[in-house]
Amino acid sequence: MNALEIATIAAKALDSKKARDIRVLKVEDLTVLTDYFVIATGTSSTQVRALADEVEFKLSEAGRKPDRREGLDAKNWIVIDYGTVIVHVFYPETRDFYDLERLWADATPVEIEY
Repeated sequence: MNALEIATIAAKALDSKKARDIRVLKVEDLTVLTDYFVIATGTSSTQVRALADEVEFKLSEAGRKPDRREGLDAKNWIVIDYGTVIVHVFYPETRDFYDLERLWADATPVEIEY
């Protein structure tokens, strides 16, 4: 499974659980960290956790397990690292504070069909 396929499954999983403002950014030409960021917002700490769980569930069904997960206890920013794709699920205020889209403004937005 390639990076775009992983990002697409993650974005669709987030959409299926009503995540807000889902963005997929292609960053492979800008950093060695990863190829894609998937960024989304949940409306509560409970939804943030549910969104992250759904991403992991859908990708595990496709045969991919995350390399790392961070923020599961705090639930205001959960990061799921799949190597070539990093999924960020934010609580609204946390997303506004870190503003990853501004930090990665040179990234190429990727349109995902839901």
